[in-house]
Amino acid sequence: MKDTEKRGPGGFALLRGVLAAALLLGLLGQGAPAQAAEEAMTGGGDAPRLLIPVGRAVGIKLFSDGVMVVGFSQIPAAGGSVVPARTCGLREGDVITHINAAEVDTIEEIQAELAKVGGEEMSIRALREGKPLQVTAQAVKCSTDGSYKLGAWLRDSMAGIGTVTYYDPATGQFGALGHGINDVDTALLMPLESGGILSATVTDVKKGERGEPGELHGDFDLSADIGRLWANTCHGIFGTLAQADLARMEPLEVASAGQVETGEALIYSNIAGEEVRPYTVEITKLHPDASDGRDLTVRVTDPALLEVTGGIVQGMSGSPIVQNGRLVGAVTHVLVGDPTQGYGILAQRMLNTAESCRKH
Repeated sequence: MKDTEKRGPGGFALLRGVLAAALLLGLLGQGAPAQAAEEAMTGGGDAPRLLIPVGRAVGIKLFSDGVMVVGFSQIPAAGGSVVPARTCGLREGDVITHINAAEVDTIEEIQAELAKVGGEEMSIRALREGKPLQVTAQAVKCSTDGSYKLGAWLRDSMAGIGTVTYYDPATGQFGALGHGINDVDTALLMPLESGGILSATVTDVKKGERGEPGELHGDFDLSADIGRLWANTCHGIFGTLAQADLARMEPLEVASAGQVETGEALIYSNIAGEEVRPYTVEITKLHPDASDGRDLTVRVTDPALLEVTGGIVQGMSGSPIVQNGRLVGAVTHVLVGDPTQGYGILAQRMLNTAESCRKH
């Protein structure tokens, strides 16, 4: 990816009940060819799917399946500073799943096991790019606070704000973001153990400028989840809504790749309060050979949206794109050098990925 493009989702931030948005831009990966995706979506000749475009900003929280190593640090010990996690062979991006026989899914569980094992050798089981590995490590006693440490920075959860793309009234399922939730430090897809979405109210917008992407900020309701996540993929996050209150528009046919064309379109976004409004954009280029989810280039033309946001900002990721009465896809990227432009993913690609996840 060129250095003029912003990659993300940059990093979720969960601060005093406020979601600081950093959720526009995804690390997109290999997808199904357009023809195969279209066949899976239409059932090989059945009537096209009808989905409800949503466009609402929501709070998103994700708890990882295991604990990701995102960095290393020197531990001051009696014999000098050491980094046991690196010495034993762990790398950034590895996902720790077990210490000895104990399964670990949180940082607190790892801390408890280190306190139990102390300075004795331990077996660490982890995943590296989805493949299992096992290493032997020995924590050291930190001379500063007396606790046993491995010298690894860890992450077990992320939270932020993003936009729901569609709701399927036939199944109660939704798709959002159009890209995956990636760790801010390693840029790797976070393995999903559990997660949910929360009601959010957009409180203000940091306007995007050349070289500095803008972002949405919002308050969110911690009292209850309104949806459950079951997949975090490079083509979006997917789950089931507990209630259909977010879905207030009429269902639209999902456009096939061949039905998308350059020219005027609409995006539906929530940039103030809970209001979802349509804004005019232009699809300036199609990328039929794309395999990473950047299927089309979009330019914002709506004066009202440009006045408030400067174009595409972080947190608008997932805003549905509608053209000729069909659901085309979702906004996913912004060009840092020109925030009026960005990329989008086809809705059929998101839907195909979601259905593939459910089959497995």
